[in-house]
Amino acid sequence: MRALLALEDGTWFEGRSFTGMGEASGEVIFNTGMTGYQEILTDPSYIGQMVCMTYPLMGNYGVNSEDVESEKVQVAGFITRECCRIPSNWRATQSLPDYLRGHKIMGVEGVDTRALTTHIRKFGAMRGVMSTTETDPGKLAGKAQQLPRMEGLNLAEKAGCSRPFAWTEWGPVQADLNQDGSYDWPGIGPKILVYDYGIKWNILRLLKAQGLEILVVPWDFGFEQACRVQPHGVFLSNGPGDPAVMTKSIQIISRLLEKFPVAGICLGHQLLGLAMGGTSFKLKFGHHGMNHPVKDLSTGKIEISSQNHGFCVNIEHLDYLEQTHINLNDNTLEGFRHKSKPLMAIQYHPEAASGPHDSRYFFSRYREMVQA
Repeated sequence: MRALLALEDGTWFEGRSFTGMGEASGEVIFNTGMTGYQEILTDPSYIGQMVCMTYPLMGNYGVNSEDVESEKVQVAGFITRECCRIPSNWRATQSLPDYLRGHKIMGVEGVDTRALTTHIRKFGAMRGVMSTTETDPGKLAGKAQQLPRMEGLNLAEKAGCSRPFAWTEWGPVQADLNQDGSYDWPGIGPKILVYDYGIKWNILRLLKAQGLEILVVPWDFGFEQACRVQPHGVFLSNGPGDPAVMTKSIQIISRLLEKFPVAGICLGHQLLGLAMGGTSFKLKFGHHGMNHPVKDLSTGKIEISSQNHGFCVNIEHLDYLEQTHINLNDNTLEGFRHKSKPLMAIQYHPEAASGPHDSRYFFSRYREMVQA
C-alpha cells in the first residue's frame, strides 16, 4: 500500500505501508542499530518520534514477549528500507508487521532510508507526517509544520507511571503506600526510590540484580512524599521530552540531592545537571544507536555505548561538578559527578537493551555509592 512521508521543510519520500492504511506524525529521527528494533519500539524515550532505521532489513528475527522495555509500543511510527514478514528465530512469537498492527502503530518500508538519514544529518531532526490516505506531499508537509516541536515539550506525564509500583524478579507489581505515606519495603537490600520519567525496564532489571529493593514512583512524586518512604537512595530514569521545561521535577530533585544519594540516566542525567545549575540544549539530530564511543575519564577506557537522546547538558561553568565521561564523536558531555556529594549521572544507556554491555559497571558503582 503506497505511503508518503513528508518533512516540515517540504522534502518527501515514497514507500509502502506494511501495517495497512493509516497516518502517523512526529519528530523524525534515525537510529543506527542493526538489531534491537523491539527494544527501540518499546522504549518510552521515543514517545512523539518516528524512527528511521539505517540498517536496511528489520523484522528478520520477529518479536517476542521478553525483549520489551515497557508494556507497549511507544514510537509514533517506524520507517525501514525493508520489512521481513516471515521471521526466523526460535524465540519469535510474532512477526514485526503483526506486532505493530496489534499496537496500532504505522510501519512504512521501501523508503530510501540512506537519503532520509543524510537529509536529517545535514539539516537536523524535523517534524514529519506519513500517510496512506493523503497523496499530496505539500499538504502533508503543511501538517508537519503544525506539529509541536520537541523543544518545550514535557512528556514525562505521558511516558511515566501514574501510580507507584515495585519491581521484582518477575517484573512490575502494584505497590500500595500506607495511609501516612510510608512504604513497607518487602526485602532487606538497600531501598531505592526510582523516579519514572519513561523508564526502560532493563534499568530496573539491572538495579534489582544488584540486590536493591525498588519502588518506582511518578515523575511528580514530591520531596516530602519521598522522605516518608525512607529510601537509602534515589534514581532518576530516562525519558522523552525537553528537560528545561520540567521545572517541577528540577525543583524536587534539587531538594532530594541534599538528603539522598542520587544517580540519573539520560533524561535523569539532564534533570540532575539542571538541578545543579547547568544548562541544556538540543542536539542537531541527536544520538540514537548502539555504537557510540564514550571515554571514561577516570579510567581512560573507551566504551561502546547504546544512546538515545536529543538534548544535552552543559556543566562547564560549575566548579563543584566533575566531568566523568565524554562522547568521542562530538565531545559532548556523557557523564558527571559531584566532587563532594554522593551524586553521579550518565547521559548514555548502561543498561543497553539492546546494545553492548561495556557500561554495566554503572549499576555496581551506584550500589556502592548508596551503601557508602
